[in-house]
Amino acid sequence: MDHWDPAFLQVLSDERDVIIFDNRGVSLTSGPPAQSIAEMGRGLLDLLDALDLPVVDVLGWSLGGMVAQAAVLAQPRRFRHLVIAGSTSQGVPHQPAPEPKVWQVAGRGVNDDEDFLYLFFPQTPAARAAGLASLRRLDRRLVESGAVVAPEAVQGQLTAIRTFTKGFWARLPELQLPVLVANGTHDVMINAYATYAMTTVLPNARALLYSDAGHAFLFQHPAEFGAEVLSFLGR
Repeated sequence: MDHWDPAFLQVLSDERDVIIFDNRGVSLTSGPPAQSIAEMGRGLLDLLDALDLPVVDVLGWSLGGMVAQAAVLAQPRRFRHLVIAGSTSQGVPHQPAPEPKVWQVAGRGVNDDEDFLYLFFPQTPAARAAGLASLRRLDRRLVESGAVVAPEAVQGQLTAIRTFTKGFWARLPELQLPVLVANGTHDVMINAYATYAMTTVLPNARALLYSDAGHAFLFQHPAEFGAEVLSFLGR
């Protein structure tokens, strides 16, 4: 959870109660790491039970967007709004696959600034500057927390993504709650086509695309996207 840009979280928490969490087996959360998206979704539901929260709004980014879908499909009455950021439902027809370089860079044991800029931000001067600013904010957050993610947890996440081949595409029409699906048009990890495609089958959804951003569009434009999320949740 310390890999969320505090600038974005601050915008949300200025007006809303915000709970961020690491799923089972990730960083300081105990237990064996989940090996599937469905299991991660159950982890979210277990957290809501433990906190005695009967109904919430949920925002999931990247892998978290898939996890949020799993939780909402399992217990739809527990959620008022769903925000899917930089994610997909897998099984999306005709969704372009990432370039091989994406997996090569993402799979390195240690990533430097250039790796993160490639994976999360477009290669324009403005985007790179915003990306570096976000990375420095994350550096300070990680130094304060000292949190690390064990290799077993990373492997569990990769296994969950690889086995999420069918996904929830066929079940998206079941989701009657308001859904905001957002991404950057230059996302090299999850093609923004998925954002458009999901809104064609979700009954109550809107798409939001940032033309100058990539996978970490919410960290490149924390104030702008934060305001969009707050407006959406107020409807």
